[in-house]
Amino acid sequence: MRHSCENTVRPVIGITTYSEPARWGFWDRAAALVPRSYLDAVSAAGGVPVLLPPAPGGGADDAVRAMDGLLLSGGADVDPARYGETPGPRTITCPDRDDWELALLHAALEHGRPVLAVCRGLELLNVAFGGRLHQHLPDVVGTTDHLPTMGVFGRIAVRVAPGSRLAGIVGTAGLTVSCHHHQAVSRLGQGLVASAWAVDGSVEAIEHPGHSFVLGVQWHPEEDAADVRLLRALARAATGVRSGH
Repeated sequence: MRHSCENTVRPVIGITTYSEPARWGFWDRAAALVPRSYLDAVSAAGGVPVLLPPAPGGGADDAVRAMDGLLLSGGADVDPARYGETPGPRTITCPDRDDWELALLHAALEHGRPVLAVCRGLELLNVAFGGRLHQHLPDVVGTTDHLPTMGVFGRIAVRVAPGSRLAGIVGTAGLTVSCHHHQAVSRLGQGLVASAWAVDGSVEAIEHPGHSFVLGVQWHPEEDAADVRLLRALARAATGVRSGH
């Protein structure tokens, strides 16, 4: 039986995961993992988080049918071969994850599931629609503001486009966000529109007006426990999917 929250059925939100070596207790093994902040943020927003590790046997369509919304999490760079480039010296890829998450994304779009794409997720979303990426943003903007130190989130101000879906969620007043990325959109994918920018002009959010809820942000909303507006918007859109089943 599903639990209820505020008299509604809590939607199941699938969260993509890393596939990495990890250590816990006495163990040092390959693991499927994601920062706990994603789980806490989805729960705080009214959703039920479910991890979606890369699945060698496929099954993306079945996974999407079993959930109400999809959260594409951060992580390694998208393979540049997918947008017609060779990897630069600072590009680190995870092709198996690309395959799985692109399959999940296409299934989510086909079945009308809401999608929130975070950091790498935004980059994957853009590439999925035929877009391209700057492989190393500091080479373009001349600063490391978006990733000042590895393993430490930067804080940047972003400008939100009036009238966008994003503006309907977070408004257009000054917004300061947590970021940790060295890549960014260089050419938007077909049908996508930019809905937020950093001071240096780099794209910080994209969305697809042709779908009911397909939104990508280059920052990490799960790292701001005091502001779950984006996660709540995903959960509400997913609740609509659940009620329509």
